[in-house]
Amino acid sequence: MSLVNIPTKEEVSASNQDIFDQLEKALGFVPNLYATMAHSTNGLKRYLDFQNAKTSFSNREKEIINIVVSQVNNCKYCQSAHTVIGKLNGFNDEEILAFRKLTSDNKKYDSLVKLTASITETKGYVAEALVSEFYANGYTKENLVDLILQVSDKTAMNFLHNLTQIEIDFPLAPEL
Repeated sequence: MSLVNIPTKEEVSASNQDIFDQLEKALGFVPNLYATMAHSTNGLKRYLDFQNAKTSFSNREKEIINIVVSQVNNCKYCQSAHTVIGKLNGFNDEEILAFRKLTSDNKKYDSLVKLTASITETKGYVAEALVSEFYANGYTKENLVDLILQVSDKTAMNFLHNLTQIEIDFPLAPEL
């Protein structure tokens, strides 16, 4: 049971109503977790600006990070949403399940998965070997900074859903 309601367009500020219109146009609907953020007059725009900011990662790499963080933080909503988005970015079911199991057959992606999981689990106190492996697989210091920012982006949404338990409006990700 949800601890807060999912506001309708009529229940949010005028600026959030505009964002709802933009989301509807771009996605075909307003995801419940975004709508929940609209309880804050400024929160939804602030989050979307952060989420959509430029990064050194490809969309595929961002999805790996989002999937891993959501798995570590046990956020069913984001696991479900990023399973769908991961497929839109060209990953198949087996690859997505592997990321959720914190591994990858691709050596570069595996270093990203392992470091992402460790950062999330340890709140940034990771083993030096994981960072060295990340660099050895072609990632840079810029990528490391962007990884921290992407982990924080997804952690915010994970925490919002884990706290509110709003209804998941994506096909449910399979249980591991």
